[in-house]
Amino acid sequence: MSTVKKVEVGNKTVKIVHDSFMESPRGWYNLATMVFTGKHKHLGDDHQVDFSEEFNSRQDFITRGAELVRKQIKDVAVCLPVHLYEHGNTSISTNSGYPYDCRWDSGTIGFVVVTKSAIRENFLVKRVTKKLIDKSIRIAEGEVETLSNYVRGDVYGFVVEEDGGEIDSCYGFYGDDFETNGLKDYLDDELFEALMDT
Repeated sequence: MSTVKKVEVGNKTVKIVHDSFMESPRGWYNLATMVFTGKHKHLGDDHQVDFSEEFNSRQDFITRGAELVRKQIKDVAVCLPVHLYEHGNTSISTNSGYPYDCRWDSGTIGFVVVTKSAIRENFLVKRVTKKLIDKSIRIAEGEVETLSNYVRGDVYGFVVEEDGGEIDSCYGFYGDDFETNGLKDYLDDELFEALMDT
């Protein structure tokens, strides 16, 4: 585990480290399904959508691929294209702007999909409203961002040592914003503030 930040506070040492035993967030309970194709299919979820027909361009794949998804997964409420950027490191996003529109190092690898039945089950409702669809879009985008953190290796933990022995640790914080990724909630305020000041 490589150390990202380290600080001494009295007789304690606290470190933020890369989580070398991170797990794919696709193994968690998720609202959305990642329907990917090509050499990055393994990053997403198992699915039966057939993308074998020819596509003339990236935009053609975004348009007709979404149509295929909607035909083959019957009750789709949300279907957003997922783009990948690969240049030294890999990241994915539903954002189609830079760098995900780079003609050399980016492409569209599939779609993030939320079904009406998943919305009903997750929110315990009978009727799928526009408000719930909008909320599901935000959740789906968040799931893509978390998967991107995993793909990039932006998963962290902390270790607290006292007099040379480990007294506390926690791992599995996705994303490098330590104020918002949950790490702050698990670490003593004094130690967290000292780390952020380094």
